Amino acid sequence: MQSPKARQVTLQDADLEPGLPAQHCPETGGVWIERDHYEQWCADHPPEDLSPEDLSQRLANLDVSPAPEDSKAALCPQSGKILIRARVDAPQPFYIERSPETGGIWLDRGEWDILKQLGLHNQLDRLFSADWKAQLREQTQVDRQRTATIDKLGEPLAQKVFELADELRQHPNGDFGVSYLTQVVINTQS
Repeated sequence: MQSPKARQVTLQDADLEPGLPAQHCPETGGVWIERDHYEQWCADHPPEDLSPEDLSQRLANLDVSPAPEDSKAALCPQSGKILIRARVDAPQPFYIERSPETGGIWLDRGEWDILKQLGLHNQLDRLFSADWKAQLREQTQVDRQRTATIDKLGEPLAQKVFELADELRQHPNGDFGVSYLTQVVINTQS
């Protein structure tokens, strides 16, 4: 099989992990993982329960630079069809590619190690799920709002606001408390 991102290079057999055979591109450092091999390996390595909140925090703390080949389109080495891409929204975003025909996965140099850090290496299908992406986008927005609240109010007051918000969310009449605070704050600033 030819490398998806260096078409003149033949992929070489390698083990990505014990029990997970892959084909390695000696030029780009990328790896091709056949779907059957990945599913068999995942059966013995169940994924951790990773919430969008956990992943959002891990992504925010990730310090990586995408491989130069990450911006290139790639062809499936088995079917010859273009690979579909799933964006991983790290501070420096990168893409994981999958074959729509065979389900095989292409990872550029270093992406497997990054996915292991994130806890996604044994649940790559989540990256291609529209529901999962929507949940992660929503969590990212919540994280940005929390950061902006801390920036505007300072850490001590922001923590009080977060605690009060949690209490009001759980209280059956919490909306009354929110209305009261809104009324008081708006009338004070007018």
